[in-house]
Amino acid sequence: MSTTEQLRVAPLTGVDDLATASGLYRDVFGYTKPEATLNPRLLMAMAANGGSMVGAWDAERLVAFGYGFTGHAGGETYFYSQAVVVADGLQGSGVGRRIKAEQRRLALANGLHHMRWAYNPILSRNAHFNLSVLGAVGRWFVPDCYGDGESRLVVDWDLDATEPAPAPAPWATYTASDWGRVDRGDHAAAVALPAERSRVTAEVVARIDDSFSALFADGLVARSCVRQDADTAAYVFTGVEA
Repeated sequence: MSTTEQLRVAPLTGVDDLATASGLYRDVFGYTKPEATLNPRLLMAMAANGGSMVGAWDAERLVAFGYGFTGHAGGETYFYSQAVVVADGLQGSGVGRRIKAEQRRLALANGLHHMRWAYNPILSRNAHFNLSVLGAVGRWFVPDCYGDGESRLVVDWDLDATEPAPAPAPWATYTASDWGRVDRGDHAAAVALPAERSRVTAEVVARIDDSFSALFADGLVARSCVRQDADTAAYVFTGVEA
């Protein structure tokens, strides 16, 4: 196995590679239903018509990929990253960051200066990477985003920022009894959640949905997510201009 730095990262366009990417997508996410799989023909059409497909290879084996397309909303044009998929055993190794960096490079080369994507906010590791590592800002909360009962946090990443802004830290230590509840501070708020998805319950998800909906309604945005210990992580929200 190559180190993360030795992986080859480049645009992904070949028919065989796109079919392999579709299989990796199914395997990583455990999708079996046809409506949840990724159509290689769709990837081919996107690759030929302004979409962006980025792959990472260990020798000849595709171990990660990301794909997306140009989006337009609210008078703004941006790159929308639909998914980044990393093979089991490499998650958390830095390969996802390399995929995101290549997506950023390609977006800037095409005159796009912001990137957006959506993720399930109960995934604290994803939240930490998106907000605290990359420096993206969680600007929109969409309950039942895809009609599957799961909500999504939509983030915006300023691609012109050479370094992420300092990630604000929680001002208190939280425990399981705090999961999903809002702790309001001075011009900020925190929401604790389980550090591991296996600890998430329907009750916690419902509290997180209610808390996020209230905070975004108040004009706050998600700035960071920090793992406090083996059990608990915490989001920090601030005002838009903070």
